[in-house]
Amino acid sequence: MRKAMTDAELKLWNELRAHRLMGLSFRRQMPIAGYIVDFACPIHRLIVEIDGSQHALAPNFVSDEIRTQRLQSDGWIVLRFWNDDILRDIDNVCSHIIRTIGTDPP
Repeated sequence: MRKAMTDAELKLWNELRAHRLMGLSFRRQMPIAGYIVDFACPIHRLIVEIDGSQHALAPNFVSDEIRTQRLQSDGWIVLRFWNDDILRDIDNVCSHIIRTIGTDPP
């Protein structure tokens, strides 16, 4: 677990924390299936992972795929966003999360 969040994590957390996104309850750095996920909405079994550029490299990409498959096999939905997506278009990221859960935005 990391104490300091990246800029992208902090920006998304400010949208998710304290039920700010459609009243949904998210936890950060939640342990699930032997992994620490960035954010999770347990009631909807949704995981949100934020990836930096290092995740595009082959070893990390393969590791992420294995991790995603493991979490999905346990019944979780896994969404992955690039840091840049969050920093440049947080509204679209939040809309995507809401659409995935199936809750219509206001």
